[in-house]
Amino acid sequence: MKHELIHSLTSTFEEYAQETEQGVAFWLARDIQHLLGYSEWRNFTAVIVKAQTACEVGGHSVLDHFVDVNKMVDLGSGSQREVEDVMLSRYACYLIAQNGDPRKEAIAFAQTYFAVQTRRAELIEQRLLEVERVNARAKLTQTEKELSAVIYEQTGGNEDFATIRSKGDSALFGRSTQAMKVRWNVPANRPLADYAPTIVLKAKDFATEITIHNARSAGMTTERSIAAEHVENNQAVRNTLLSRGIRPESLPPDEDVKKVERRVQSEQRKASNAPEKLSE
Repeated sequence: MKHELIHSLTSTFEEYAQETEQGVAFWLARDIQHLLGYSEWRNFTAVIVKAQTACEVGGHSVLDHFVDVNKMVDLGSGSQREVEDVMLSRYACYLIAQNGDPRKEAIAFAQTYFAVQTRRAELIEQRLLEVERVNARAKLTQTEKELSAVIYEQTGGNEDFATIRSKGDSALFGRSTQAMKVRWNVPANRPLADYAPTIVLKAKDFATEITIHNARSAGMTTERSIAAEHVENNQAVRNTLLSRGIRPESLPPDEDVKKVERRVQSEQRKASNAPEKLSE
């Protein structure tokens, strides 16, 4: 997510924040609806219902965080009509973001914005980058599992999957997996990908997705042919990176993704443990 967009969304969310007489911050659902990229109220109310269920399951009173209200809105004719709305606590907004469409950039932003409980855009930006890396690592794991399954389905075995993956690494980095583990100081019992920066995780994932697609569409029936395909795809991705001035083997390692994941989860738990209520 671009730096400018993060600051723009931060300002916008703060501008829409209101306060109760007790000084507790709240947002109106119809404002949040548009900020989160939902054009239809009926679609957004479905997300609100999911968030209310999550609130109840989490041991919190729904009425403390979701308060039904009505307000008057202007019509094009100059008249007004009453519409339903919902006052949302910060915690309610967080739950709505957690249950929203993850493909929307504004949802990804809101998940972090309300979770970290801070107005410092630089912290939000850092956490978003960490969440992005954790998600990229999880996506690569799933894609590699799918490739392993494809190899087994089409060749009758996948005992050479680790070798195929290693050959892909060699094509992407221009050196072996072991050489990269030494370069990045990765523990012997840990995967190289756990220390790879986000762009490398996405590069590996993209190359693997292409291998899966081509292996299926071409009906490859030998591990040798799939391995050759995987090497070619990783080489193609490497060439693209090089053409943009990115040399994957020269990038510094990132923090252990397991530690990052635990930190992100801890932040989320803190956000849900003691949510500020709209009413006492």
